[in-house]
Amino acid sequence: MPRRGAVRSRAGVRGAGILWEGTYVSYLLRVRLPDRPGSLGALALALGSVGADILSLDVVERGTDYAIDDLVVDVDPGKLPDTLLTAAESLDGVTVDSIRPYAGMLDTHRELELIDHVAAARDDRLQVLVDGAPRVLRVGWATVLGIGTHGIYRIAGSAGAPETHLADVPWMPLAKSTLLDHEADWVPGLWRDMNTMLAAAPLGAPDRVLVLGRPGGPEFRPSEIARIGYLAGIIGTVLS
Repeated sequence: MPRRGAVRSRAGVRGAGILWEGTYVSYLLRVRLPDRPGSLGALALALGSVGADILSLDVVERGTDYAIDDLVVDVDPGKLPDTLLTAAESLDGVTVDSIRPYAGMLDTHRELELIDHVAAARDDRLQVLVDGAPRVLRVGWATVLGIGTHGIYRIAGSAGAPETHLADVPWMPLAKSTLLDHEADWVPGLWRDMNTMLAAAPLGAPDRVLVLGRPGGPEFRPSEIARIGYLAGIIGTVLS
């Protein structure tokens, strides 16, 4: 039986290559593979056999016998992402959690650059944060929420961040970074319809939080939640 996330991801990006017609198209693959010698090399060969070049690789999580990796790959325009999924999953023990178009910049010090940009900003540092967070943390959108006398309100939001009014957010104030239940009653229907995975972390105070959305998945891994918490903690200190 196909996994829900894989089916949704295929449908969500099937026509995305049209946006970059005439040039290389980049995709972000989240792959689970056996943590044994040769696994990554075999994956690179499999992807190369369908014309994909691996541009970068980040280890998201490592277990006792597996690894979760994020790979950014280039393919020729017109190449369907299904081809990448089929090539990767032709290998024993390899599964693809998601495939998404990728238009971010590739670098090895994303978090440090974002912290530096926020610290250097003269005005609207929170807007600088939410504008940069999607690329750094590989999510669809970012927003900062606060609690005031009239309840929850939005302080800043990235491009594509929903402006839906949240009448009730039972997990605020927030003490530490956490994976949010994306099917909970407080989640707006549109977010649930898009299967938006959610994570949040306090920004210097429990009543000001960074919320991250990843429409269509994949779900945030524990290591990502920890990474979000570290980043938000540092930036919260910068903002104070």
